[in-house]
Amino acid sequence: MTWPMLFGVLALMSFQLVDSIFIGQLGKDPLAALGFTLPMQQLVIGLQVGLGIATTAIVSRTLGAGDQLRAERLGGLVVWVGGILVLILAISLWFLRDQVMTLLGAEPALLPLIRSYWIPWLLAAWTGAMLYFGYSVCRSHGDTRTPGYLMVATSLLNIALDPLYIFVFDWGLPGAAWATVTSFGLGALVVFPRLARATWIRFDLLQLGLRKALRQLGAIMAPAMVSQLMPPLAAMLATALVAGFGSAAVAAWGLGTRLEFFSIVVVLALTMSMPPMIGQLLGAGDLATIRRLVRLAVRFVVVWQLVLGLVWLAASGVVAQLFTTDESVRDVLGAYLVRVPLSYSGLGVCMLMVSICNALGLSLRALLVSVLRLFLCFLPFLWFGAQLAGINGLMTGALIGNLLAGVMAYGFYRAGMARLRQSRKP
Repeated sequence: MTWPMLFGVLALMSFQLVDSIFIGQLGKDPLAALGFTLPMQQLVIGLQVGLGIATTAIVSRTLGAGDQLRAERLGGLVVWVGGILVLILAISLWFLRDQVMTLLGAEPALLPLIRSYWIPWLLAAWTGAMLYFGYSVCRSHGDTRTPGYLMVATSLLNIALDPLYIFVFDWGLPGAAWATVTSFGLGALVVFPRLARATWIRFDLLQLGLRKALRQLGAIMAPAMVSQLMPPLAAMLATALVAGFGSAAVAAWGLGTRLEFFSIVVVLALTMSMPPMIGQLLGAGDLATIRRLVRLAVRFVVVWQLVLGLVWLAASGVVAQLFTTDESVRDVLGAYLVRVPLSYSGLGVCMLMVSICNALGLSLRALLVSVLRLFLCFLPFLWFGAQLAGINGLMTGALIGNLLAGVMAYGFYRAGMARLRQSRKP
């Protein structure tokens, strides 16, 4: 189940990196404008992933109970609720764009460029969210191939359209967003007919018992969504800290964040494939197998991410030159790659523990892990590092904070599992 999602998520991260390469050729200001947009993008992603977690948990458990018709209606409910919530968020962000950018420390000269980018970017965010909700319904039915293949196809299409929209049509920075709107829109035209043919979604929601269904959805969605919204909040605060060192630092931090997304692609695939497996094992009462599965995943993530961090360290100079022609941005990005990727093992373990705790029904524990990771480990060390040694100290703080977060998250998971085993003893 992990392999299709691995290639799919890898393709998504690849097209975002290619986006950054193309935008980097436009100069420092478009790259900085993109960097200020990334926290908002994480906000939208946090909302949609939180709902996706609830979808996987509820629909898979309903299918396990043998109620196929209710599972189909729950799938339709998720699409409606998700579409409305993301639309409200996108409209709110549009009206608050100047205030948000000012709070993040954007220079006044960048605001016109950011405004020109935000309409197509918000449309791309909504289209991508709708596509993601379709993927979530597929995964809850055990189908990871359809989302995986479509992620690859839409990403390749996006990469192909980028130079056409950005340079040939001369749309500049907004062209990157319009390429995403086109590719995600075509993906949605494939996935939703597929869901309809497989009868995995139904929209006769009045037969569902809406109040009970929304309560059931909200019980998992609310803590999961808040948990997923913590990283974008922290990203906004981190961007505001980085903005104090100038637009070159923001541009480099934005590129580093995109490289981080790319670096944790295997972890992201695991967080999508493991919850349905854990949910089935939990329903069968097989906690011993869950523990073995989690231990295997944690060991793999630690080794994999450490190796990847060393690769980024060795290639830091070459990668910095590839992504930008601006010397000041290149210097900061090189410093980022020497430090921060070495902490991705801790970050990966933390992400995995949040996903596993949600699958185990320990959603409040997952929320606590997310909050403590960001506001006890990551941001304080970021601030202390910046005070002690400037931008390089800030990045060293990110390294230390992520590693501590991984240790803390695994401890919380083990304590949760111990309580779960105790509660199930006769």
